Amino acid sequence: MRSETRTGPVDDSAPGDGLVRAGVVVFAVGAVATLVTVAPLFLGTDPFPTVAYLVSMLMGVGFALAAAGVLRSVAAQRRQAREARRAA
Repeated sequence: MRSETRTGPVDDSAPGDGLVRAGVVVFAVGAVATLVTVAPLFLGTDPFPTVAYLVSMLMGVGFALAAAGVLRSVAAQRRQAREARRAA
């Protein structure tokens, strides 16, 4: 019989990682919507309603979310470096 100790999940995520992940998901949804809304142009069918075009704007929202996450991560790293310099 083997004895195992369970320590739980290790949280190694940096500040801003959640925003980057959410931005990637939102960007992907917008990219798929963009492909869907452009398809009728190539297929010669009727265009989709305006709502489909509005959903495709999520690409920009996702990009902005991911950029905000990156900036938050950069700010946290700069703060840590500044604190390390003060401590040394």
